[in-house]
Amino acid sequence: MNAQKNFYDFNLSCLHERRERNDLFPELTKFHIALREELTEEEYQAFYNAEKADFYQLTLQDKTFQPACIEA
Repeated sequence: MNAQKNFYDFNLSCLHERRERNDLFPELTKFHIALREELTEEEYQAFYNAEKADFYQLTLQDKTFQPACIEA
């Protein structure tokens, strides 16, 4: 199984991975570029880290969610 990386899985210190992320997620990348221009570095990093944590929390919840059958 070859799962695609999500937006937050890329190593931004690596130019190749940064380009790959930009190609796979162009709209989200544009949003983050615009956001980075509007916020201070500290504000942006706090936002980015909070979004990343929320993403992984939701992903974990999706994997553990077991819908129950409701019988009428």
